[in-house]
Amino acid sequence: MNLFMIQKKLSKQLIFSLLVLLICAINAGRVSATEYSASFKNADINEFINIVGKNLNKTIILDPSVRGSINVRSYDLLNERQYYQFFLNVLEVYGFATVEMENGIVKVVKAKDAKTAAIPVVDDGTTYIGDQMVTRVVPVTNVSVRELAPLLRQLNDNAGGGNVVHYDPSNVLMITGRAAVVNRLVEIVNRVDKAGDQEVDIIKLKYASALEMVKIVDAIQGSSSGAKNISSSVLQPKLVADERTNSVIISGEPKSRSRIVKLIKSLDAELLNEGNTQVFYLKYASAQEVVDVLKGVSKSIDSPQGNAAGQSGSAQGGLSIEAHEGTNAIVVSAQPALMSSLTSIIRQLDIRRAQVLVEAIIVEVSEGDGINLNVQWGTTNGGTQFQDSAVTTGNIVAGTQDNDAAISAIGNISGGIAGYIGSNWGVVLQALSSATTSNILATPSLTTLDNQEASFIVGDEVPVLTGSTSSATNDNPFQTIERKEIGIKLKVTPQINEGDSVQMIIEQEVSDIKNDTSAVDVIFSTRSVKTTVLAKSGETIVIGGLIDETVKETVQKVPLLGDIPLLGFLFRSTQSSTEKRNLMIFLRATIIRDDQTMMNLSTRKYSLIRAVQEKQRDTGINLMPNATPPILPEWGQSYEINPDHFIKSESKIRKPTTEGVN
Repeated sequence: MNLFMIQKKLSKQLIFSLLVLLICAINAGRVSATEYSASFKNADINEFINIVGKNLNKTIILDPSVRGSINVRSYDLLNERQYYQFFLNVLEVYGFATVEMENGIVKVVKAKDAKTAAIPVVDDGTTYIGDQMVTRVVPVTNVSVRELAPLLRQLNDNAGGGNVVHYDPSNVLMITGRAAVVNRLVEIVNRVDKAGDQEVDIIKLKYASALEMVKIVDAIQGSSSGAKNISSSVLQPKLVADERTNSVIISGEPKSRSRIVKLIKSLDAELLNEGNTQVFYLKYASAQEVVDVLKGVSKSIDSPQGNAAGQSGSAQGGLSIEAHEGTNAIVVSAQPALMSSLTSIIRQLDIRRAQVLVEAIIVEVSEGDGINLNVQWGTTNGGTQFQDSAVTTGNIVAGTQDNDAAISAIGNISGGIAGYIGSNWGVVLQALSSATTSNILATPSLTTLDNQEASFIVGDEVPVLTGSTSSATNDNPFQTIERKEIGIKLKVTPQINEGDSVQMIIEQEVSDIKNDTSAVDVIFSTRSVKTTVLAKSGETIVIGGLIDETVKETVQKVPLLGDIPLLGFLFRSTQSSTEKRNLMIFLRATIIRDDQTMMNLSTRKYSLIRAVQEKQRDTGINLMPNATPPILPEWGQSYEINPDHFIKSESKIRKPTTEGVN
């Protein structure tokens, strides 16, 4: 065999060997179409992922942080499902995880980053196993997820891709992690939730009061748990009193419930005497008012038709309800069932009633203008005289004869005058312009209890003559006088509704005396409002208002002569006046439910008065530079009069007298 033949034979063997190696490289780990071998020694993890993706026909995207080599050997042949789980197991061991997208693409990322990726959210009907990353929402019924979540975090891989989050409003858990770990945590949650499923026992009492029985049992449980240092848990039953049916409701673990039921039945025994007596010291309500309510209610509760305890009407003679006003207490003697009902009523009536601060703002602004122009003249034979003028013709004529009479006439004239007085005649031109303005601002306020009428008045009492009588000989005359209150009045009855609204029955009045010399008796000017309003606490509303404008023009003239053009002004008196008035009443109601709110409102009012006094002290008193105006102390400090002030004042008063004696 020549050298050429030998080389040709070796070339064929080399080519065959290379083909075998190529086939082995392509099918590394693949034995058949359905079975795979899994043996990798010092293989780069990227090549390992590429081979698995090619064998399973999956598109795999690698995170740049995926680096390293793996060592794994398997002597078993794996089917496609087992082979993919083997792939996930290897990634989990080396700190990586897969995230499957909806389009079938698989992403390989670090395990700690997988919890925030788009991993699938599975429900109870879908089964996921192995190391696939999933999120599961688990509803919890009988235990609190707030207390359960910290325990589950200790069993999850929180440093990797695991996470446990609780949502209190729906009482659900959201668990993220490897499917096998999540399934294990869900099973733990189901078992714990089943253990917390507590049944309920209802014990109807015959003799004892349900409310008192619950207090006794709670006291026993509290002392026993304190001695054994056992905190409140599912092992300790919970008791609730149903006063309507006089029953005790018990929930908790069966053995604990059984122990409490046995204790309650032994305590629910009939008393040896006919009834029991209790003293209730009221904190807020009036004892006499509550007694009146209890006497009326007890008749219907303890009647033969409505007897809650099933007693006959003959057993009702032992009922006694009395008030002790000295201690504001109520003494009740009754059967246990009736005592339970009365105790519940007393507790509901003896509550702190809210208060309402009602602040009214009364604003009245008025202004008026008037003009009076007239010409009067007179002679010894006649003249003119108008009622709206203070000048009389007789006075004018008398002025020519008597200076005193002229002075008296001029003294009755208002405004400006100009005229001429001759030997037997005179003429006067009178012009008067007047303007009046007034601005009234009042802010009455008062505080009262809910549903309690309160009134407020600042003003005077004016005597008004109502009648007079005198005998024929006038030896026993007398007059009857009635006093009428004038000023600012406010009467209100507030009722607090649900929420922050207040319904108020309001009577508001502002009155004063009107100056009118032509009236027979006193004329009162009154502005009043009586209404029922609904206001929100702290908001200002308007409850009444008046805006009016009056224009008045009066012309007095001599017939015929006063109508002559131009010359008619000499025989005419003209008076024009306008008056505008704006009146508004505003109201603000503030609900006071606690001491802090009352203190804040009182501090505000107190500080306002003190600020006015401080300003007056800084300004001083005219003509009395040494006098010191009084001032309120700072809020919270007591006020004590300094005796040194009176000693110094007394010495200043007595000093001139002493010097005079010496």
